[in-house]
Amino acid sequence: MKNFKILTVIFLIQIVITSCVKDSDYGIPDISFTEPDIPQDKITTFKTIKSLYEQAVNNGNSTARIDEDSELYIEGYVVSSDKSGNFFEELIIQNKIDDTNPESDPRLGFQVAINVSSLSDTYQFGQKVYIKMTGLTVGERSGIIVIGKGDGAQVEQIQPSEYKNIIIRSNDIVEIQPKISSIADLNAMDYNTLIQLENMQLNRFELGATFASESIDEYDGIRTLVSCDTGVSIRMQTSTFSDFKSLIIPQGKGTVTGVFSRDYGDDFNVLVLNSSSDIHFDSDVRCDPMELSCGIASTLGTHNLLYEDFESQKNNKPIEIEGWTNYIEAGTEAWEGYSSTSSNASLGRSARFQCSSSGDDSNIGWLITPAINLDAQEGETLRFKTSNSLADSSFLEILYSLDWDGTEETITTATWGTLSNAYVVKDTDSFVPWFNSGAVDLSCASGTMYIAFKFTGSGQDTFDGIYELDEISVDFVQ
Repeated sequence: MKNFKILTVIFLIQIVITSCVKDSDYGIPDISFTEPDIPQDKITTFKTIKSLYEQAVNNGNSTARIDEDSELYIEGYVVSSDKSGNFFEELIIQNKIDDTNPESDPRLGFQVAINVSSLSDTYQFGQKVYIKMTGLTVGERSGIIVIGKGDGAQVEQIQPSEYKNIIIRSNDIVEIQPKISSIADLNAMDYNTLIQLENMQLNRFELGATFASESIDEYDGIRTLVSCDTGVSIRMQTSTFSDFKSLIIPQGKGTVTGVFSRDYGDDFNVLVLNSSSDIHFDSDVRCDPMELSCGIASTLGTHNLLYEDFESQKNNKPIEIEGWTNYIEAGTEAWEGYSSTSSNASLGRSARFQCSSSGDDSNIGWLITPAINLDAQEGETLRFKTSNSLADSSFLEILYSLDWDGTEETITTATWGTLSNAYVVKDTDSFVPWFNSGAVDLSCASGTMYIAFKFTGSGQDTFDGIYELDEISVDFVQ
C-alpha cells in the first residue's frame, strides 16, 4: 500500500509538470506551409527574362527593369546553399532540374541578390521557388546575370523586409540532376547552373593545399582542377569564410559538382561548391603526365644551340620556319606571326595563337622545335617568354618528347611529357607584361629531344584565349 501511494504521488507530480510546459517549447516545429497560388498564365520563362536583359544592353542600357504594373513570375529550383558558408547573401536559381527533355527551354540560371544570410534555413537545396519579377531589376555582376532591386544603372540587393514576398517557396523539393559536361563544352549559357565534371583531379602542383586557408588566400581560395580526359583545367573558388576552408583538398581523382560561374574580377570561369562533400575523388590513381624536372639552372651556358624570335615571319600568317613544325590537331587555327604596339605589345614580331574568332568547337595547335641532340654537348637550358590577352581558361603547355620521329602523322601517338619547371603566363597574371620561363635545365635528359608549345582552347567565349610566345633559346655550357 505504501508503494502504491508513492507511485500515485510521482504520477500526480508528472501531470503538474507536464501541464506547465507549453507545446511550442518541446513540440516538433511545423515546417509545412500552404502551397502558393501562382497564376499559371503569369509565369514566364528564364529565356524571356534573359532576352529582356540582352535587349536592354543592345539599346545602350546596363540593366533591364521589369514594369511595376506587370504581374510576372519565373519558376525555378535552388541549386546553391549557404549552409557551409561558400555562398553569401545570394541564391542561385536554375530553370531545369535535368536535361532529359531537349525540347524544353534552354538550361539557364540566375543569381538572386538578397541582403540576408542563412538563406538555406528558408530555401533548401532543390526547392522549387517562384520569383515575382514585378519591379525587379536584371543586370550583370562579375560576368553573370543577377536579379535584384535597383534602377537603370545597377542591381541592388533585395531587402530583408521584402524577400519572402518576392522569392516564394513551393512545398516541392526535388533531387537536382547536375549537367554532366566536359570543361571545354561549357559556355556562358551554363552560368548559374549546377555542373558535374568527371575524371577530374587537383593540379599536381597544388597537392596538399587546403580549400582556402593558404597565406595567399585573401577572400577566396583559387585552386586548379584538371581533366584527366582532356588536360583542360578549371578554377575551383572557395570563400575564406566557408566552414571547410581549412580542409585538405582530396588528392585522388573522380567527380566534382558545383555551380558554374565567374570569379569576382570576371577574369576566368570558376566552379563554386556548396560543400566539401561535392568532391568525390575516390580513386587513388592520378593521371599526372610524365614529367622532366631537372630544375632551374644556376648558370646559363655561353653557347647557343637554337634561337628563334620570329622576326622573319609574316603578320597574321602561319609560322613557317625550316625545321619547325606548326601542326593543327583540332580546329582551323595555327600558330601565327604577330606584331602589335598596343598596350599588349609584341616583342617586335612574336608567335601567337588566337582562337577567339575561330568558331571552332576545339582548337589545339602545336609549335615544335627542330630536334635537339642532348648527347652532343653538356649543360643545356631552355628559355622563352610568354604573354597572353585574357586566357579565358585556355592554356599553353610546354612539352617534350624523346621518341617522336619528327613527322606530323605521329605527333599525337608519340610520348610527350611536361617541362614542369618552365614558367608559363597564367590566367591570373597581368596581360600587359611578358614573363620569363626561367633557365629550364634540360641536362638530366639524354637522346634526341623535341620541345613543343601546345595550345588548347576553342572558339567559345569561355575558352577562347590568346597566347603569345617569343625569344625561344636553347643554350649549353660546352
